[in-house]
Amino acid sequence: MTTTGEVHRAAAGGPWWWERRRAAVFDAGLAVASAVECAVEGVPFAHKAGLPVWLGVVFGVLTGATLVLRRRWPIAVVLVSVAVTPAQMGGLLTVVGLYSLAASEMPRRIIGALAGMSFMGTLIVFVVRMQQDSAAHTDSFQVASWVVPFLVIITALGVTAPPLLLGMYVGARRRLMESLTERNESLERELGLLAERAEERAEWARGEERTRIAREMHDVVAHRVSLMVVHAAALQAVARKDPEKAVKNAALVGDMGRQALTELREMLGVLRAGEPVPDRTAVPLAAVGMAAAAAASRAEEPGAEADGPSLAEVEELVEQSRAAGMVVEMSVEGRVRAYAAAVEQTAYRVVQEALTNVHKHAAGAKTYVRLAHRGVEVAMQVENEPPPVLSAAGAAGLPSGGNGLVGMKERVAGLGGVFVSGPTDAGGYRVSAVLPAA
Repeated sequence: MTTTGEVHRAAAGGPWWWERRRAAVFDAGLAVASAVECAVEGVPFAHKAGLPVWLGVVFGVLTGATLVLRRRWPIAVVLVSVAVTPAQMGGLLTVVGLYSLAASEMPRRIIGALAGMSFMGTLIVFVVRMQQDSAAHTDSFQVASWVVPFLVIITALGVTAPPLLLGMYVGARRRLMESLTERNESLERELGLLAERAEERAEWARGEERTRIAREMHDVVAHRVSLMVVHAAALQAVARKDPEKAVKNAALVGDMGRQALTELREMLGVLRAGEPVPDRTAVPLAAVGMAAAAAASRAEEPGAEADGPSLAEVEELVEQSRAAGMVVEMSVEGRVRAYAAAVEQTAYRVVQEALTNVHKHAAGAKTYVRLAHRGVEVAMQVENEPPPVLSAAGAAGLPSGGNGLVGMKERVAGLGGVFVSGPTDAGGYRVSAVLPAA
């Protein structure tokens, strides 16, 4: 920041302290004009002081040339103008110096002090000149006593006040523009940061959505298809020996397939519910936030209609595993009541995935399913005994992606619950989860 309040930019190409070449040329022109004026006024000053004329001219040129420093050192310019005021020279120097000082970033007390010095110097010079003129023309005309002081004060004010006020106005306007520019740049930076954060949140939301869809697809496909494979293996084993049982198993396979298709269709319907949306990143952040808040509020309402299964369907899930040949015992503790849709769906998926893992890794093992309705939470546990000798159903070779336990843990942790899984001392496997009721 220069003394005149203008931002100095090295890249602007101006010499020394000027930000532009045009400003340097303008100041040089003012300095030349002031030097010529002071040189002309230096001639009578040299006669009055008894000095050689050339010395008065040189003194005037040097004095007027100091105006070239007005942007860098406005105080020096004003002091020089005050110093040469008794010599009755430097009118342009005084006016431009006061303007440059008032437009600078100098403290107001310094500006006021120097402006007062310039005013008093100009006032004294005009008083002396008026008295000399009055004495020289005393015989010609007489004037009232108040005319001379009045004219002196008006003239001194006319020389000092206008450039001072104009400089203060220009300086205030420049500072206001700089403040607005800085505020605009600050707002642009803040908007840029907000846009980056919004993009990060959108990317995080897309990642969460992909993870959720992957979990849903895994839960739907893995369980239904696993039961279909188990029934298909049993169907292959009894097709010739027991046609009636083969027909029953074929019907179960068909039912499992239809249920899987139904759940997949419902999931795809949820994904397509927001169409048409040409670009998901173009959706306003406020709209996304309101939609997410509305969905969350619906999901948190007890008894609200869920997009997926609920705890009431766990018994049906157990019956399907029994129909596939698994020995399952189910027990329910506490008073059955409705929970938030997300809680019921997560509890159902935990039991479903645990039973699917039993089909995959411990075919024929006896399994225990326990549900406990407590005051502020609901707990579920699926435990299987050690598997017997590999049966025909278990020899079907069901693949495992290794994401089932991870998905269950993510679901439970997302609701603030606790998930524990691991082998038992008897050689079986246990999956336990506790979910908050609210």
